[in-house]
Amino acid sequence: MLPREELLKGVENRDSIARVIDFAEQAIKTWEVVLTDFLSPPELVETQQVFNRLSDVQLVAWGGYPQAERQRIAIARSEMELDTSQVAVTLLDIAGNFLFDTATHRDFLGAMLGTGIVREKTGDIIVLGERGAQVIVVPELAEFLEMNLQQVRSVPVKTQRIDLSELKVREPKKKELTTVEASLRLDAIASAGFGMSRSKMVELIDGSDVRVNWKDITQASHQVKTGDLIAIRGKGRLEVGEIAVTKKDRYRVQLTRYM
Repeated sequence: MLPREELLKGVENRDSIARVIDFAEQAIKTWEVVLTDFLSPPELVETQQVFNRLSDVQLVAWGGYPQAERQRIAIARSEMELDTSQVAVTLLDIAGNFLFDTATHRDFLGAMLGTGIVREKTGDIIVLGERGAQVIVVPELAEFLEMNLQQVRSVPVKTQRIDLSELKVREPKKKELTTVEASLRLDAIASAGFGMSRSKMVELIDGSDVRVNWKDITQASHQVKTGDLIAIRGKGRLEVGEIAVTKKDRYRVQLTRYM
């Protein structure tokens, strides 16, 4: 048995991590690869932090493509072979004419949840504008959604399984930049990286629109460090690279922005 209470000490996503521990104990007991449902980015980060302390189990996360935000985890004993090919996911195409009634990510998710499924069974949703969307789901849900997902907003849709090779995800554009700041405060580094005023960044932080390593941060004075990932809804992500101290005791920070 795994040291459950010790592993759960101080975690934020306690219920989710507890379920993953259940799956891990099953994997140890049965010598089989066990799959979780889809986890959100904060749940994924915390799960990996918790399980890094263990030597008898291993994890592999996969959501259908390398940049997927929501991913399933495959769990197995450390002695076994494990790779992303063992993480089963299915791609659905939700096709309709959205030219005159544009649908958002929220609309497609709402329509799916309206069929009676739970969020944990769905991965990323890729909105394709006027043509509809693609959604990654657990395989056992595919047939149900093909039969029951027939409308999004006012638009009739056809839902059908397609091959993962048909996934229409564009590679994020990448921009490298360097900034020199008096401090490593979140508002200073993020405003430089996203190219906006400090006051506007503080407004976004106060409004819970900024996440660091997938956690909502509402303090502009939060100190960032190398390896941190800063995300703003609708504006992409910023990765904090090498940090060096200049002769004038300021901080030279390497940043990579993904758009």
